[in-house]
Amino acid sequence: MKKTRGDATLPTGLVTFVVGKEEQRLEHVSKNLLCVRSEYYGKMFGIGMKERDAASITVPNTDLASFTAFIDYLCTDQLDLGEGEGEQARRALVLQELAQMYQVPRLELLCAQALHERVGPATAVPLLEAAHTTGDGRLLAQCRRFVADHAAEVRASGGVEQLRDLGVAKGLLGDALDQVAELKGT
Repeated sequence: MKKTRGDATLPTGLVTFVVGKEEQRLEHVSKNLLCVRSEYYGKMFGIGMKERDAASITVPNTDLASFTAFIDYLCTDQLDLGEGEGEQARRALVLQELAQMYQVPRLELLCAQALHERVGPATAVPLLEAAHTTGDGRLLAQCRRFVADHAAEVRASGGVEQLRDLGVAKGLLGDALDQVAELKGT
């Protein structure tokens, strides 16, 4: 926050974000705060891009609750993942993506940590697919191990029905076949 005092290069004023397909509004966000908390916004509002003087910015590929949590993190340095294990995992995934996009590395790390802490029967398969999509090898390995060690719980929680990615399904089948071969060998 100290950077916001006395720096004439920081933009002044507020911005409204128009978020998602529903074009919901997040209003009265300080441009100078965004600039000191995010390199992306520092460039957007600081070097003469068309958004510098814009009263509103469109953010099409997210939902209002997740984007609000992202902006709240920038304003307060506190991470809010919402309620419930499944919602927290989903929010952490979305916030991690926003953190990557808007160049907020600390938030990205906090989200990665939150994801690793939330691997459970109901979240293992969706997190496995997300890890596969994003290339997060550590989370991928953790989820694969969890599914292998807690197969009955994952199945009972509906994890198998949640599976959408054929590549992940093939990988899990391969893991299962390896376990069967290992059991037959002993």
